Amino acid sequence: MPRFPRFARALLLSCASLLALGASAEATPRIKDIADFEGVRENQLVGYGLVVGLAGTGDSLRNSPFTRQSLAAMLERLGVNATNGNLNTRNVAAVMVTANLPAFASQGSRIDVTVSALGDARSLAGGQLLVTSLIGADQQVYAVAQGALAVGGFAAEGDSGSSVTRGVTTAGRIASGALVERELSFDIASRSDLRIALRNPDFTTARRIAEAINAAIGPGAARALNPGSVVLTRPAGFAGDMVQLVSQVESLEVEIDAPARIVIDETSGVIVMGEHVRVSTVAIAQGNLTISVSETPRVSQPAPLSDGETVVVPQTDIQVREDPGGLAVIEGGVPLRQLVDGLNALGVSPRDMISILQALQAAGAIQAQIEVM
Repeated sequence: MPRFPRFARALLLSCASLLALGASAEATPRIKDIADFEGVRENQLVGYGLVVGLAGTGDSLRNSPFTRQSLAAMLERLGVNATNGNLNTRNVAAVMVTANLPAFASQGSRIDVTVSALGDARSLAGGQLLVTSLIGADQQVYAVAQGALAVGGFAAEGDSGSSVTRGVTTAGRIASGALVERELSFDIASRSDLRIALRNPDFTTARRIAEAINAAIGPGAARALNPGSVVLTRPAGFAGDMVQLVSQVESLEVEIDAPARIVIDETSGVIVMGEHVRVSTVAIAQGNLTISVSETPRVSQPAPLSDGETVVVPQTDIQVREDPGGLAVIEGGVPLRQLVDGLNALGVSPRDMISILQALQAAGAIQAQIEVM
């Protein structure tokens, strides 16, 4: 077996890696990656609770009356009469607790929760969340949360008033901090039909999903209702239930289609263009006009033996510079890569490119929908 030099082997490995990346970039997505199945979804939970054990960084009971009322009510439930007591502590904070209840979560399983300060607490680091009921949109209790908080940020300050803060100290998480008490019933196995919801509705993609399912399962197994929904029907001769049918359908590969769209974020100057963006033959000129104003202080001396005073007067210098810009011709019907190369040939910045794209749309020379965020 011939021995290759070290650089030759490295070159072959690099080429193989590039080929693998190119193959993976062109891989066809699965149905489970572009659509959701009816009933397979999360549900939001929310609750109100108290965090104790804070090192003087909790709520000020004078400025947070709801914290005082909650603390007094909790102590009353525990047999402590705190109605007439002078509650003066900063070791307690009122918080909102949120969580997502996964689909088909069974009773007794655990989920993560997020805890956020509600009052004027400075930090929740080192705190302990007391038992908090988490309710859903139907006002039913679905989970109960309790545990020690993990806060990612920190804050430190000195007596002189200087402080250092990193991250957010008034919010934290409790991994597996809630216990599921109620299950969401959805019997998917006994259903005879199920809807598939596309995350990006499109007529062509919905038709391709139905065709892929009918080719794999059998004629009449799927039908596209609209751009965002495909109905999956269990065939009469199918041996398994709906769960087995969904497991076969979700792994089918479908080539997606999307309209020509350009998304612009003017705040950050980010531009994202789809592969189907096309332009008509057009000539573009771009130039920058720069006006710079600078002032240099100069000393003005009075004449000898005069009553004048020495003063400092500004000397203003104004310069106007216009960068030369020529016309760049972009041929019509070019693909995305050539469109980007043509715009880059002008040497424009992302923000100038936003203006050019909007001008192209106003001139009717670009076949794409421009969406400004």
